[in-house]
Amino acid sequence: MRVGRIAGSIAALFSVSAFAQNSVTLYGVMDTGVEYVSHANAAGDHLVRMPGITGELPSRWGLRGVEDLGAALKAVFVLESGFNVRAGDSGQGGRLFGRQAFVGLEGPWGTLSFGRQYTTSYWAMSDADILGPDIYGIGSLDAFLPNGRSDNTVAYKGKFYGMTVGGSYSFGRDSTGTGNSPGQGTCFGPVPGDVNQCREWSAMLKYDSTYFGVATAYDEQHGGTNAAANFFDGVAPFSIASGSDKDARLQANGYVNVMGVKLGGGWVGRRVESDGPGGSVRSNLFYLGAQYFVTPAFAVDGEGYRVIVQQHDTRATMASLRATYFLSKRTAVYGNLAYLWNSAKARFSVSAGGGGTTPGAGMGQLGAIVGVRHSF
Repeated sequence: MRVGRIAGSIAALFSVSAFAQNSVTLYGVMDTGVEYVSHANAAGDHLVRMPGITGELPSRWGLRGVEDLGAALKAVFVLESGFNVRAGDSGQGGRLFGRQAFVGLEGPWGTLSFGRQYTTSYWAMSDADILGPDIYGIGSLDAFLPNGRSDNTVAYKGKFYGMTVGGSYSFGRDSTGTGNSPGQGTCFGPVPGDVNQCREWSAMLKYDSTYFGVATAYDEQHGGTNAAANFFDGVAPFSIASGSDKDARLQANGYVNVMGVKLGGGWVGRRVESDGPGGSVRSNLFYLGAQYFVTPAFAVDGEGYRVIVQQHDTRATMASLRATYFLSKRTAVYGNLAYLWNSAKARFSVSAGGGGTTPGAGMGQLGAIVGVRHSF
């Protein structure tokens, strides 16, 4: 009897100790507003709506866990679900944890993780792209950039004396067939007998200091059944059905902090090579932005963009200005105004708020939103 009590006490102490070394955090963002978009169709009609995807930030909730394994080694995991506030429906094609779902190990050598997660091209832009996944941000011109994630992915990221190195490799970037990122179609994988179909890999090199940072990254997606390439310029997406087809993006960017002002900018060069009717298409996207805190509670930022799709003869210029007032550390209200100029054949849309706002060829577009966001 006494031995049983001692064993039970030891087990209880062990469970308390183990619990003390674990940490699971519930977190999230809720963000929505009311948006006005001019020339929201070919007839030139305007639209007033509550956008479905993003305001300042995409809405999400998630669980983040860490377990201390000793000897400077930790187990980590993230489960993150995207949703739309206006209707409460799930994002990322209805996936439960469509934004992230991975588990891994972390140590002084970096983090090695497995599952659905961001490619390194996403992390490379995180500091230089001032507006990030804003409704009138870079995603209006290339929706992949703020949604760069893949299924079946092994990823590594490590930081050493200000230098961050990273890489990712996906065995099949869309294993559920619901669409991995906007404009990519579906690329179900992995596929037996074809080592290249639906594969994706990326690599990143990034340096950050107190006053400036620079980064470069490369991301390459292979084609597959039902995969597509969309340049978001009004030209219909075209098939990249072969495993030898490629959709690649190379980027370089940087930022600097000067007298309380953060300046950031960069370039993204995209190259699609296909044996299908779409052929080879090139684009170049440039961006430059700035952010300034007028007071600790009031921030003003903005960004300008220029995209050129060579083979489609389409071009667009967009300017976006945003003001955010922080009611607390977790709650803010904001207003955002943007205008997009299309070239004669282009039909880019100013809004990344969920589609349905494609203008007629050559039409300019005004977008405006007022909204509120809360983080927890």
